[in-house]
This record gives sequence, C-alpha cells and structure tokens, in this order.
Amino acid sequence: MAIRKLEGGQYRVLGDDQIEDIHQATLKILEEIGIKIEHKPALEVFSDSGCDVDFNKKIVKIPGYVLEKALQTAPSMFTLYGRRAEFDVSVDTQNVYTIGGSSALFVFDLDGNRHPATLKDLIDLTRLQDALENLHVMHGIVNPQDIPQPGFCRRLFAAVMENTSRNYYSQAEDAEDVRDQIEMASLILGSKEEARRKPIFTEVVCMVSPLTHPDKMTEVLMESAKYRVPLYIEVDAQPGGTTPVTLAGTLVEQNANILCGITLAQLVNPGTPCIYSIASGIMDMATGNYSGGAPDTSLLHAATAQIAHYYNLPFQGGTCIDATISDAQAGYERALQVLTCALAGVNFVHLSIGLMEQMLLASYEQCVIDDEILGAAFRIVRGIEINENTLALDVIKEVGPGGNYLTHEHTLKNFRKVRWFPAITNREKWAGWDSKGAKDMGQRARKKARQILKEHHPRYLSLKLCQELDKFAQQAQKIVLKKT
Repeated sequence: MAIRKLEGGQYRVLGDDQIEDIHQATLKILEEIGIKIEHKPALEVFSDSGCDVDFNKKIVKIPGYVLEKALQTAPSMFTLYGRRAEFDVSVDTQNVYTIGGSSALFVFDLDGNRHPATLKDLIDLTRLQDALENLHVMHGIVNPQDIPQPGFCRRLFAAVMENTSRNYYSQAEDAEDVRDQIEMASLILGSKEEARRKPIFTEVVCMVSPLTHPDKMTEVLMESAKYRVPLYIEVDAQPGGTTPVTLAGTLVEQNANILCGITLAQLVNPGTPCIYSIASGIMDMATGNYSGGAPDTSLLHAATAQIAHYYNLPFQGGTCIDATISDAQAGYERALQVLTCALAGVNFVHLSIGLMEQMLLASYEQCVIDDEILGAAFRIVRGIEINENTLALDVIKEVGPGGNYLTHEHTLKNFRKVRWFPAITNREKWAGWDSKGAKDMGQRARKKARQILKEHHPRYLSLKLCQELDKFAQQAQKIVLKKT
C-alpha cells in the first residue's frame, strides 16, 4: 500500500496581486508591530541577528532582509521518512498527503458509547488508521486520559511507533521532551546518527494568535531545529476571536506569526525543514465555538496554501469537523473540507481522519468513513488523463455505432486504472440493498472497523524493542512527574 503521489493546486482563491498585498501587510506587522516572544533565548537569537528586540516587553521586530535570508535557507523539498521506504513522504509544494486525527479527549466506540480516551483506544485507533489506504502520516489521534498528563507525549510516541511504520506527527512539551523523543527514535533506528539522517517523526509547534510565541512552544522549536527535526510551525487562529473577523486580516496575522517562527528555526539551524501550518477555524458568532466545518474555514485554508507557496514553503492545512456523530453533517463537512484543501494544493491535509466535535471526539467508524471520502475526493483531484490510450480512437472505430464496450479488451485492461472503487459506499438499488440487511453507512463502517481490528495486528518492532521503548517512555515520564 505504497504512498501514491497526488498533485493539487487547481483551485486558486487569490490573485497574484492579492497575495502581494498580504505579503506587504505582513512586512509592516513584522517591522512595525512585532511579535511577542516569551522565550528569552529566542529573544537573544533575534537580537544577535539584527532584529529590533525589546527585552522588557518581549517584542521582536524583524527587518525584511532578515526574513528574506531565512526564507532562502528554508528548504522547499525534503523527505519525511517512514520506517519502510513505501511510506516515505516526498515533501514539496505540489503534492497532497494526509495526516490523521489528533488529541481528542473522548472516543465514540464501536458499541455506540462515548467515553474518555484511553491508552488502549490510542493503540487500537492507530492500528485501525494504519490499515487505511488514504492515510500518509500518523498522528496521536487521542490524548489518553487514563495516564498522567505531565510528560504524556513520550507515552504517545512509544504507543504510536509500535503500531505504525508511517512517519509520526509528534508533539512535545519542552526541550527535554524533544531530546527524549530523539532518543526513542534512535532506539528504533539503531543509532542517533541514523535518527538524524532519516527523521521518522516531526514536531509541531503551535504559536498563539494574536502575534505570540509561547515560552515552551518556542523552546520546542529551538531544540527541534538544533537537531534538524522537521517542524510544522502552526497557528490556530479564530477569525472574529483571536484574529480579525475578515479572512484577509486573518491571513495577514497568521502569516506574520508563522514566518516569525520559520525565521527563528532558520536562525537556530539554517536548512531546518519547516512546514507552514495552520489549524485555524472561524469563531461561530452564535455559539462562540471554533468551527472547523464551516465553508469559511475551508476557504481560509485554501487561500493560506497559496500564501505558503508564495514563499516556496510546503503547507499543512485542514482541520476537524463540527459534527458530533457520523451523520449527514459529518459527511458534507468532511467532503467539503477535504476536496477544497486537495484542490487548493494543501500539501498535508491535517486531521483528515476520525476527528469530530471540534477536536474533542475520535470515532472508530468515522475513521473508515473518512478514508472513503478521501478516496473519492482524491479521484476528483487526480483528474482525467489524456493520451492515445485513453482517447481510445482505435477502440471507438473498432466497436463502431451500436456496439458494446463492456467485454472489449481495452475495458478489461483499463477499468481498474481509471475507476475509483469504494469499500463501504452503497451502489445497490433498494432491493439489492435491502437483501443485504439494509445497512446504513455507519453500520457498514463499523463492520469494516471491527474486521480491521480483528485482523490487523502489525509487528513493526520486535517484542524486545517494544519493551525497551515502553520502559524508556515510562521512566522519562516519571522524571517529569517528580518535578511537578
């Protein structure tokens, strides 16, 4: 089930002149307003690099020449490695990949119950996603509530790595956490040198709107850059709440905040792979809630893809849906979001599988449904291939008027290449559907999820290595717990 490249970018929200306007407005923010940086070592790095730094107010103003130099060293192409070559992800500004769900606190299980997420849920949901065709990068889909929270990222790292061979989208609490994760990657790959040469995980750092880099997130950024761990530098803006209600204003604020983070990564270690990232969603003015499923949110992500690509940076977008169960709302929100992002050239469609209720809920059945939606959306994005074989002029001539193509050799040779075959979508008429139990999409998804969980028990690491990883993660967490 090797990763298949898919090129997006057909849908463009912004014109070139509009992107230039956003760029110029961003420069004014960076040069005249500045970004609040709450981590003192970062202030010192910016100051040493020619930026205007107010150490008392913790405000950094970045001249255009510093930004330009940083962007010149940020690579536009690199590889995120799986532990098997078939799961290597070739990152650029054209191809589209997916990332799984993240950080849910609750789970909707296969018996129809909603409960706090557990470590077993994390393992089972990772196994489930690992068997899905359209997932390319794995995330920790839940934050288990049955283990202590301080230092828990190490436990996530071990649990996910034991149940997938895909690249892992990780998260860390501080610099020590980053070092511990590098140590665990070294155990898996055999040496620190190999872990640095072939990064099998990436770190996400989430900056805060408006215009703030929190202390610990900035520490994680700097430590990751030091070891050249690839970084998703992310802003999770809420237009109308933490950024201007206009999408244009939000695009500017996001851009300044993210470019500041990318600049810092390049100042710490030029050449550090950085992925321009957002998980932004509008604030619903009726409820005050974050809305990932709103069409405005999809539009924001499509436009942000163009801005990231303006700087020759790969882009991660996409976010959760608002629906609380696997119903029609869940289907239309996910389909609208995924198709918009893929057509817009979002290079990593984040939170694309299994995540609901504004990131609070992970659903087993929704993982399977979302994989189906992704497959359908990707078929649309792939488009129509035009060549001598597909034009089939000789075949049309041979069959002639009134003929039949069903049994023709051309059909037999090509139908699997040009058709998308659903796994759980019903294409029967009423009688056929009724004769097979009259099951709805959710029932069919639950059946497939149960089958995967029964059959898919991957052993990517030896039992001894799994025990070593678990021991390391638990001991490292104990050290953190003693400090709290």
